[in-house]
Amino acid sequence: MNESFSGFLILGFSSLGSFRHHIFIILLLLYFLIITGNVTIALIVWVEPRLHTPMYMFAGMLSFLDICYTAVTIPQMLVIFWIGSVYIAFSGCLLQMYFFHSLGITENYLLTVMAYDRYIAICNPLRYSTIMTSKCCKRLIFVCCLCGFMSPVPKLILLTFLPFCGSNEIHHLFCDLSPLLHLACADTFLNVITDFAINSCIFFLTTTFIALTYLKIVITIIMMKSAEGRRKAFSTCAAHITVVLIFFGSVAFMYVRPQRVYAPEFDQLVTINYTILTPLLNPAVYSLRNKEIKKAIKKYLQLTGTRRR
Repeated sequence: MNESFSGFLILGFSSLGSFRHHIFIILLLLYFLIITGNVTIALIVWVEPRLHTPMYMFAGMLSFLDICYTAVTIPQMLVIFWIGSVYIAFSGCLLQMYFFHSLGITENYLLTVMAYDRYIAICNPLRYSTIMTSKCCKRLIFVCCLCGFMSPVPKLILLTFLPFCGSNEIHHLFCDLSPLLHLACADTFLNVITDFAINSCIFFLTTTFIALTYLKIVITIIMMKSAEGRRKAFSTCAAHITVVLIFFGSVAFMYVRPQRVYAPEFDQLVTINYTILTPLLNPAVYSLRNKEIKKAIKKYLQLTGTRRR
């Protein structure tokens, strides 16, 4: 990078004019709902002993990741919608991109592990308690985090060697690889290939594993003799499948493609989907519909009300 090139000006939706203040209010409300929903799930799983099982520990970790994931980008997006733009130093831009990708990839791996958890619970229920122990659950979460935080390192290292010149304006909502490569004044072929290879490998390995896992789960459910058992198994899996489709669908549109294919308006719209809608829907779809979590929330609300009296 050129020493004189110290940072970037992030413009977001620069054509909105004063209408961006309306979007600011909507985004602020959505962010409040995201934090409230995910903090509630994470805390309730933490404090309620009955929820210290693998399925709920994974759900709590998913909520914790969504809290961190949105904290990396949404506060800056709020500033952009309020004042129109925000300046960020090159080092800050790299850090934002690193944590955004790391947390997103970790969530990718966690959703894959959650599919494996459902596979063991439905296809091998008698051995579930011996396979998915608390120790095993913690190890799987640690591996997800380790792989997630190591995966973006190569593309970030390559990015630091690129020279930037000319315009420093990023037409995006935060620092990401596509707009940064668009500003580079050198050949970015190696960056594009490396990024595409890493993203494709992660995406296709995890989606293939989840697809094969659910194929086996569906076959097992169909072979169940009890209609009640089939209904319960399907309802348990439906929430996870919904979250997977929302998350992986958005990520596929954005990152499993050569990063030279860059359309700012399209990218920003897709970005809103996976940075706001996915963390917003996760608590409602995956956790708040769960009877045990709802019971735990009701219990603690009643205890809080009793103490106030």
